Amino acid sequence: MSPARLCLLNPHAAGGRGAALAPALEAALHAAGGPPLRCPSSVAAARAEIAALPAGSRVLVAGGDGTLQHLLSAVLAGDHELALLPCGTGNDLARALGLRRGDWRAALQGALQAPARPIDLGELCADGGAPQPFASSLCVGFDAAVGAAALSGPRRLRGMPRYLWATLRTLARLQRYPLRLQVDGAPGPAGPCLFASSLNTPTYASGMPVAPGARIDDGRLSLVRAAALGRVGTLLALPLLLAGWHLHHPRIRLLPFRHLRLEGDAPLPLALDGEPVAPARVVEVRVRPAALRVVPAQR
Repeated sequence: MSPARLCLLNPHAAGGRGAALAPALEAALHAAGGPPLRCPSSVAAARAEIAALPAGSRVLVAGGDGTLQHLLSAVLAGDHELALLPCGTGNDLARALGLRRGDWRAALQGALQAPARPIDLGELCADGGAPQPFASSLCVGFDAAVGAAALSGPRRLRGMPRYLWATLRTLARLQRYPLRLQVDGAPGPAGPCLFASSLNTPTYASGMPVAPGARIDDGRLSLVRAAALGRVGTLLALPLLLAGWHLHHPRIRLLPFRHLRLEGDAPLPLALDGEPVAPARVVEVRVRPAALRVVPAQR
């Protein structure tokens, strides 16, 4: 087991509520003999803290999926182990690891002392650019637009209510996205889509069970594709998505894959682990098996 060298708290996690956790988290780390707490003022400062660690260290990250997305490349570059203290908005990787949302105290002991295990990651190449890793999801289309809207949602809303608010807002400006797909080298379903998103975890958007049965250590990702639906059809499909019953819908399909290529007629809205990234017309997605060592929940 790698020694815990650093604990990073995102003060902006959970809509800015992360900063209020600092005194309690710092006290708990001190009492447990853990590493010092850092609350970097920027993503660049947080990455610099990680880059300064000896290779193969353990990094504790207090935040959610978006926090980890900004730090993931730095963790991988140092071949570090990751331990999550879930206190963000999404927390879908934490769910897949068996960690309870918001219960960073329960996660802390394991984060300091338990062994890590390897999990898969996804990797995005957008319009031939540099690879970008993701831990939970790559959203393409409607759900990426929802993720962008959620970032500007009311501060009083957290978790699923925030995403529901963003969904209704995005629904008012509904778009369809003509897509051509290749799944593991073979032609996939074509035509206008509502979304065509890739998941590593069973859930995204703060617990929506879009890829039930997905595992973070099986060497595959899951493509969830929804053919074009109107406003009413999208609204009616939403309860199915929330309940995990959407795979009975005739216009929604799930396909496991290792390599996926998506091509649109125009730049497509994209989001990595809930964080918007630049739109792209050509999207390639690959699985990176056993790419990251992470501490799971302790039983």
